[in-house]
Amino acid sequence: MANHKSALKRIRQNKKANALNHYQHKSARTMIKKLKNTTDHAEASELLKDVYSRIDRLTKKNIIHKNKAANNKSKLRKYVNSLKA
Repeated sequence: MANHKSALKRIRQNKKANALNHYQHKSARTMIKKLKNTTDHAEASELLKDVYSRIDRLTKKNIIHKNKAANNKSKLRKYVNSLKA
């Protein structure tokens, strides 16, 4: 266990940030699952905008890597386009 005041504070801050990052990441994964379960193209297109926004925010805050974000966005776009046909 840390002995310095600043180290104790840093532990508290890290715990708080970790909880927030986990919540945001989990909610993004839930949105992605919801999108993947959609079979209507129009509804999926609307959901895709929200999912893209959430993924971009996670990337900006370094919660997920930019390549993972690009990969997710690409796969989701491909899925939504497949619903059109």
